[in-house]
Formats: sequence, structure tokens, C-alpha cells
Amino acid sequence: MSATLADALHQFGPAYLAKRILSTAQAKAWRAIAACRTSALGGQRLDCDTCGDSHWQYHSCRHRCCPQCGTRAKEAWLQGRLAEVLAVPYAHLVFTLPHSLNALYGAHPRWVIDTLFTCTAQTLAEFAANDKWMGTTGGTPAFSLVLHTWTQDLRLHVHLHAVMACGVLDDDGRWITPTRRPDYLFPVQALSTVFRGKFMTALALAHENGQIQRDPQGQGLGWRARQKQLYKHSWVVYAKTPLGGPAQVLEYLSRYTHRTAISNERMRSVDDREVAFNVRADDRGTKRLMRLQGEEFVRRFMLHVLPTGIKRIRHYGVLASSCKRVKLDAARLALQMPAINSQAIESAQAFMARVTKMDVLLCPCCRIGKLHVTATLQGQGQLPAPGATRSKHNRGPP
Repeated sequence: MSATLADALHQFGPAYLAKRILSTAQAKAWRAIAACRTSALGGQRLDCDTCGDSHWQYHSCRHRCCPQCGTRAKEAWLQGRLAEVLAVPYAHLVFTLPHSLNALYGAHPRWVIDTLFTCTAQTLAEFAANDKWMGTTGGTPAFSLVLHTWTQDLRLHVHLHAVMACGVLDDDGRWITPTRRPDYLFPVQALSTVFRGKFMTALALAHENGQIQRDPQGQGLGWRARQKQLYKHSWVVYAKTPLGGPAQVLEYLSRYTHRTAISNERMRSVDDREVAFNVRADDRGTKRLMRLQGEEFVRRFMLHVLPTGIKRIRHYGVLASSCKRVKLDAARLALQMPAINSQAIESAQAFMARVTKMDVLLCPCCRIGKLHVTATLQGQGQLPAPGATRSKHNRGPP
């Protein structure tokens, strides 16, 4: 069996935890990832009616940080987004916070995340309502923001991916295309300046009101030096290649919505000293092997466990939950798109067959017989604490 994130947590957990205290959210994530698809969560014994093969299939944790659960969650989320994609070009923009704010993020992650979402959304909404770019004032855009906090090597890199329809819905119910060309939104340099101004204003106000009192650079020379550095350079906002129609938008969204900091597919090995995993070497997709000391690997991964209750994916404008029912119907009508058909409710087996492209009841041993549940194991009432020794019998089937 290949190395997994759970293997790294089990191998280096005791040493890491001897020096650090986990937050509640980190402890919950750790327990879930370590227990995912093991006997700790319970499961069923499946027997083949043809060859007699018998094995246990254990339950998944469904935690958003778990690399084993992301694919199914992503597919379920996309199923709910099918009716929300408009028949127009889409643009992909990325808004990044300077790394000089990483210390503030470590002390006040919730404030930084919420402020990043707010300032990015306000920036995009203001540009969309400007007749210079859209040919009308007060138009309502349609965009979604997805939070990522990592680089390929698991360092802290807080940024938002914005997927935005090219155009706005005006007050008269018409869909207005951008003034420059149908697949172009806004100049990134102008976005960067406005985005930085909004975040810096929010930062100064939070500092004045005592909302970020644990900020390591919140006083005296530290505060002034960081403020100077934040104003010295343009903040990174860039637009990637314009997206095409609905099919490409959905495929593109799936790359970002439920991605975790590292997938098990990237994990290569876990030994008694270090973790080896693949990272992207260049823009052509070439991979290279990276090795990290075990405790450092765990430390970097835990940086990306979000505070409890934080929403990584948020929708705005036409897609905002407060007005989506009315605005989305109006946008579809303006674009002469057909009425939304009610989604058929899939059974669990049909859903799994579509997602995994396989019959989940087909015996993996003989590939002929059907599997039947012959025993059930109840999950533990309380999951093992982080760093607990893993039983050699509690791993799920390969």
C-alpha cells in the first residue's frame, strides 16, 4: 500500500505533539484523518457470492481536510452547481495576500480569512458596477470565491481563486457583456490597487478597534515596518486564461473547490525520519520529489486546517443565497437559456457508480460475483486521540 497522510500523522504524531498543542479544529481534523476508513469508524464485512472472498469495508470520515474524502465531496458539490453555470465565458482570477501577513494569519486566521473574502468580493463588485468596464452602472455580477492557503510544498500562501462570469445582470433584467470584449473583465493592476487599499483600510480599523490584539507585529516599530512593506509593493492579483462554456467551467471548478493541502496520490514514502512527496516543478506539469523532516511535514500540514465554521467556498451577486432564486432565473432568461430541470435524486449506489466509474457491488477479487453485507461493525463512540498508536488490524481494505 502506498504512503498516506494518515501514515505520516501516525509516524510523527507523538514527537510533534510533545512540543505543540493542537487547536480544537486541528485535533478534530487529526482524529478524522487518522481514523478514516479504519475500524474506528465502523463498517461492514462484504462477502462474494461466487468466489467466497470476504473483506471489511470501513466508513469514511468525510472531513474536508481528509485527502481520501475529497473526490466524492467534490462530485456531490458539482452536482448541485450544474444549474448555476451561465452560457457565457468565464474568467479565473487569483487574489493573494503578501507573506508579510502570515504572522497575523497565524494569530487571527478567522479575521484574515473573512477580511480577505470581504475585500475581494467588494473589489469585484465595484468593478462590475462601473460603466467603464461593463457599460452600465449598478450591475450584479456572478462569481464564486474559493480559499486556498498552501503552496505545493505546504508552505503558507493565503489566496482566493475567483471564478466569475463575464458580464453583469442590470436592473432591467438584461445580461450586459464587458465593454472591451466578451471574455475580458478587468485590468489586474487596477484590481490589485483597489484590493490592497480595501484590505489595508480594514487592517487599520481592526488594529484601532482592538480586533487583532494578538498580532505579533501589532505594536510600535513592528507595525510601522509591516505597514511600510505592505504599501511598498503591488499586491499579487492575476488573471489566468479565460474559461470557455459551461462544460469547461465545471471541469475547472472541480480542480479548486474541494482540493486539500496534499493528496495521497502525491505521497511517495514515510520512513522513520522523513516524508517524501511530489511537487510541481514547472508550469508544464513536470514533477519532482521533495523530502521533509517528519515533524516539519506535520507542522506544515496543520497550518492549513481552518478554524471551525469557516466556509472555504462562497458565492456572490447573482449566485448569493439571499437572491439566487430570483437573480439566477433572471440571468438565464436574459441569456435565453432553458428553464432549470429538477435534478433527479440518485441512489447511493448510482452515485458511487457515476463517481468511481465502477459497480461498487462487483467483487474486486473475481470480478464476477456480487458482494453482500454479512456483518456490521459499530464505530467507536470516541475516536482515538491524536498521536495514539494505531492498531495493526484497523486499516481499511486497499
